[in-house]
Amino acid sequence: METVIVQLPDTGAGPPAEPRLLRMGPDDSADFGRGAPDRPAAIPLTDQGVSRRAGELTAAADYWRLSNFSRSATYVVENLEGAGEHLKVAPGRLGAPVPFEFSRVVLPSLGGGCHFKVFAPQHAYLDRVQAGPPGEHTVSPFALDSTAKYFLVLVALCEPRLRGTSAAVPGVGDVVERLRGGPGGGPTRSAVNYHIDYLAESKLRLRPAGPDDGAAPLRKREELVGLALRFDLVREEHLALLPGRRVRRPAGAG
Repeated sequence: METVIVQLPDTGAGPPAEPRLLRMGPDDSADFGRGAPDRPAAIPLTDQGVSRRAGELTAAADYWRLSNFSRSATYVVENLEGAGEHLKVAPGRLGAPVPFEFSRVVLPSLGGGCHFKVFAPQHAYLDRVQAGPPGEHTVSPFALDSTAKYFLVLVALCEPRLRGTSAAVPGVGDVVERLRGGPGGGPTRSAVNYHIDYLAESKLRLRPAGPDDGAAPLRKREELVGLALRFDLVREEHLALLPGRRVRRPAGAG
């Protein structure tokens, strides 16, 4: 099972396509840089200001390590879920551990914007309720972070059934509208789709859709909600994470 997923940079050739992903298991390594004709980089970066073999990342159990092969350039790893949180990897630093679940690796470049994203979906979170003698800890099989944006999307999907107002699972457009009043104006439609896929494939690990499963996107949302509610992964107290509902004024109201 993969523990680290790298979203490879867009080459810029042709129309935008589905993100290309490099899936890595424990102890797998991948180099990044411009590469050489006889040795292309696993994570290709085309900017001429980037070394041919700029560095390497290595997957671990629930995190990854970054090695900087440059003699002069510092690399920055940004926490995509944090408010400006980041770490710097100095020139020549080998095996720097990166604890973030959602990361963007940024390299100095001539054109600017040279980066790639790394996800570590197998982050483990200790159960709040411990059973058994000291030292025997239980770790949840569903490694969900209630502060992450993907969890907010999951809460929005579960909200109607938690409130008992409707049995229908919200569509992507409904989730976008529901989260619109959140920080930064809320996620876009493509961001919501990404978080749903991330939940289904990497966090809750739903079975792949079969040929007789009907509308795959609807099935995926329904299965996510069913699993989250069945195992109390999303509970009524999590509804407080959602932005407040906007009151619609009647037409002509002052």
